[in-house]
Amino acid sequence: MGACLALCSLASCASCLCGSAPCLLCGCCPSSNNSTITRLVFSFFLLLGTLVSVIMILPGMETELRKIPGFCQGGTTIPGIENQANCDVLVGYKSVYRMCFAMTCFFFLFAAIMIQVRSSKDPRAPIQNGFWFFKFLILVGITVGAFFIPDGTFHTVWFYFGLVGSFIFIVIQLILLIDFAHSWNKSWVEKAENGDNKCWFAGLLSFTFLHYALAITAVVLFYIYYTQPDDCTEHKVFISLNLIFCIIVSIVSILPKIQEAQPHSGLLQASLISLYTMYVTWSAMTNNPNRKCNPSLLSLVSNISTTVPSGESTTGQVQWWDAQGIVGLIIFLFCTLYASIRSSSNTQVNKLMQTEENGRSGGEGVVGEDGILRALDNEEEGVTYSYSFFHFHLCLASLYIMMTLTNWYLPDTSTQAMQSSMPAVWVKMSSSWLGLGLYLWTLIAPFIFPDRDFS
Repeated sequence: MGACLALCSLASCASCLCGSAPCLLCGCCPSSNNSTITRLVFSFFLLLGTLVSVIMILPGMETELRKIPGFCQGGTTIPGIENQANCDVLVGYKSVYRMCFAMTCFFFLFAAIMIQVRSSKDPRAPIQNGFWFFKFLILVGITVGAFFIPDGTFHTVWFYFGLVGSFIFIVIQLILLIDFAHSWNKSWVEKAENGDNKCWFAGLLSFTFLHYALAITAVVLFYIYYTQPDDCTEHKVFISLNLIFCIIVSIVSILPKIQEAQPHSGLLQASLISLYTMYVTWSAMTNNPNRKCNPSLLSLVSNISTTVPSGESTTGQVQWWDAQGIVGLIIFLFCTLYASIRSSSNTQVNKLMQTEENGRSGGEGVVGEDGILRALDNEEEGVTYSYSFFHFHLCLASLYIMMTLTNWYLPDTSTQAMQSSMPAVWVKMSSSWLGLGLYLWTLIAPFIFPDRDFS
């Protein structure tokens, strides 16, 4: 009996995969807004591709694939069957580049198709909100085709595409973090004022202190481990500049004139941005080719010297499990999910991120004739987010994942290795400076232009 019910449930969900608007027509989909479900499913595609990339770059995967008889070139063979697959393309950084290339092309395709979609009545809207099975097939098809791309200069060229895309994505991450911090501060302050409960203020103070404590600790550790008395001038400049910039934005956020023009600004937002800036600074320094200024985390923990004698190569194998890569993946996951379900109350953030204010996003679903609660089409009068910009955001996220999993290393196809590169360092540092500039602008803009609405 249970098996029959399971088969019936599976059959009903088939329409979710093939229907033109599955979240409106199928009872197996969650009861929520159609726009939110669509963004979550596309984000799931991105996370699925990320998981596949992580599996491909795991250490030992190439060895395991070579054990499959008749599969890998140079592996175990089956008499009469020639090994066809090239295992050094199926795993390692080459596979990550190809997988992320496929995801980038997939999301860029939908970004181009969905330009200027105004409501769910547009003929292209059902393509956005449905046909998931066919979308999955398209993604698989592009991925398979990507593995047939010849090596040549593909990896080097795509590395620079990844640099530019990741730079833009880091800035978008910082915008989302700023928006999150403002919403967080506003929500807790309102709860404290309306409920006459001082615990909310204590919570804000505690998190603010924690963020600043972690940021200051990071600065101290950077000076100790990532600088040398007679070397690492770039690192000294980076750390000092970002420390000064963080102090400036913190002071500006609590100035009386700024508080008067921007009542919800405060140290919570500044502390969170300062902590994120220190993470980006650390991430940038870990890409310095000078190993004397860039000790590995393992060497710091075990007190093993990583000094490389002059004249020796600094190339090596990628270790995606480095701490900065793991932190980068966690932040990426948070920002991707937040972008999928967010409904900001800030007008300027909505304009920048091409989303609508949360007035249209409410809804508890609708009950069909069969009594089943289904998703609500909340975009009949107008879309709550830009379809095209959302896909462009996921396109940039795919490039960021590629760079994160390969530690922002420049591929060297001649030695089949990866090496650190200064372009990656400058991209990360410049993105942190631009992000701090954007946050500073959100503070001073209401004061400079008092007649404009920056709420």
